[in-house]
Amino acid sequence: MSVKAEPWQRAEIAGPTKAKVIIKPEVAAAMIKRAKRPILIVGYLSTKIDKDTGKMIEYAIRLNKATGIPIVATGHTIKEFVKQGFDQAIQMNAMDIGNRLKDSTWNGLDGNGSYDVALFMGWPYYMEFVILSGLKHFSTNLKTITLDRYYNPHASWSFPNLKVEEWNQSFETIINNLGGK
Repeated sequence: MSVKAEPWQRAEIAGPTKAKVIIKPEVAAAMIKRAKRPILIVGYLSTKIDKDTGKMIEYAIRLNKATGIPIVATGHTIKEFVKQGFDQAIQMNAMDIGNRLKDSTWNGLDGNGSYDVALFMGWPYYMEFVILSGLKHFSTNLKTITLDRYYNPHASWSFPNLKVEEWNQSFETIINNLGGK
């Protein structure tokens, strides 16, 4: 089966190296399981629960509970995590976490070394596009996975452009494959 993935923002050209398309969510779950030091960066769009964004904040919390992946909440997202009774997220602005992730000498949030896989979700497309571009070009050992509905060519791996129902089902599959509820 051949899937053609195009950047959601049409005029954006990512260069010769583009994200590999995640056709099966089980593949994303396997990549997350294999990661030695993954991190999840959650943007403010995860706080908007509507027909387009689904239940992103709940997915982030469930992903953390299933795997223990540390969560960085950008912007005012931390307030929603607290409202949900989840106090383990770390607040950091988007540009700061982007700069730290590309720094191979940064020892991470816990001081135990740099991260090998960064998962992104809930970001405005244009912001995620730029930060992933910086990571693609300037980080030496970091792989990136975007868990949003739209294909982002600057990630290492990305879903193709998905309908809301497909995206929700993909997330359920990922969480179930990681042992979550």
